[in-house]
Amino acid sequence: MPFKNRTDAGRLLGRRLDAFRGEDVVVLGLPRGGVPVAFEVARALDAPLEVIVVRKLGVPHQSEFALGALGEGDIRLVNDEVVRRAGVSGEELAAVETAERGELRRRVEKYRTGRDRVALTGRTALIVDDGIATGSTARAACQVARAQGAARVILAVPVISPGAIRSLRADTDDVIWLAAPASFTAVGQWYRDFRQTSDDEVAALLRRAARRIPAPPDAAADDPPIRDDEVEVRAGQVLLAGHLTIPENPLGVVVFAHGSGSSRHSPRNRQVAASLNEAGLATLLFDLLTHGEEFDRARVFDIEVLAHRLVQVTRWLTNQPEVSALPAGYFGASTGAGAALWAAADPQVDIQAVVSRGGRPDLAARRLAAVTTPTLLIVGSHDEVVLGLNQRAKTAMHCDCDLAVVPGATHLFEEPGALDEVAELARDWFVRHFTSAGAEPRA
Repeated sequence: MPFKNRTDAGRLLGRRLDAFRGEDVVVLGLPRGGVPVAFEVARALDAPLEVIVVRKLGVPHQSEFALGALGEGDIRLVNDEVVRRAGVSGEELAAVETAERGELRRRVEKYRTGRDRVALTGRTALIVDDGIATGSTARAACQVARAQGAARVILAVPVISPGAIRSLRADTDDVIWLAAPASFTAVGQWYRDFRQTSDDEVAALLRRAARRIPAPPDAAADDPPIRDDEVEVRAGQVLLAGHLTIPENPLGVVVFAHGSGSSRHSPRNRQVAASLNEAGLATLLFDLLTHGEEFDRARVFDIEVLAHRLVQVTRWLTNQPEVSALPAGYFGASTGAGAALWAAADPQVDIQAVVSRGGRPDLAARRLAAVTTPTLLIVGSHDEVVLGLNQRAKTAMHCDCDLAVVPGATHLFEEPGALDEVAELARDWFVRHFTSAGAEPRA
């Protein structure tokens, strides 16, 4: 059964860890998503809360896949097997490391401004994350805690893969979890709300924890969706996994086309989808590639094949009675935006609006002139190469096309408030064009 959100998971985990109440414990949250969980654990144990900063090393152009991690104190872990399978060169690995070391320093400064790090010497380090798939980041965190003088290192999570439990035993004194499902594929599948946690939220939780201020009571729950299901869609010879969410009285349906190396569990796209759901839009997040295709670079950038699958998935929606009569739109990210634009020009589908987040419209260059669907291109102001590609694409398109530049944002919109702005822009674009297509806006 999925957790409602990270707060819910943290409260449940806090009860599981009640035996640590009264011990000399420091609760260490892994930023960003682990901190809301750790906050509730620290509150339940009346223990201090701190962050332990580590950075995942992602495969170039497929950043969702971890090839290792970095941590404070010059901790470095690299999975040589993933490096070999993904064909990552020494130069590419060095470039990823340089970027992540800079981000690690930035986050340490952001989270610790105005206060000293909580000392771990001789104490129990209780490391908390929102979930663990492979364990590379958690393992780095455990080693950092040891290096900082922790007498015991305990890792505690709401959900973990069985394989990660085995791999983490050597670096911890104990691993504690609420669920370790055999069918584990990604952390996000075990949360109904897995929207991204911002740096500002992390900093605010740390300030609240330092003052030991209790959290406000939960707000009243929104009406549950009428459908919130994992689905399988056949596209030619392959079965693609997806997640379909339909709120009450939906205004339209938005199909997500993810970028290279990403999937339906992408926290960024799930955050945007949650915002669209709140506005009365149904969403379908699905995997453009099968598990066996994910490391195939040629397949990742085969925009024609990806667009064909997107068309077939869109046609599948016409057989879902709750959304079959609704206007449809595409939300494409990175390479997925190229597939979305290519598919929008296909006469087999009737698409009312397209939104591109940090997209690669150049990958659909041969079809851009044929796109008649209103299109919104969203790019970060610091994503200079992609911004140039989108500026050129806008001049090549002959439809209603706007370019929205998010100030201070980079390619993944990880800066505070950047992804929220993307979600608002996308929501307004879809609502406007779905309403002009004849759908009634929700009250």
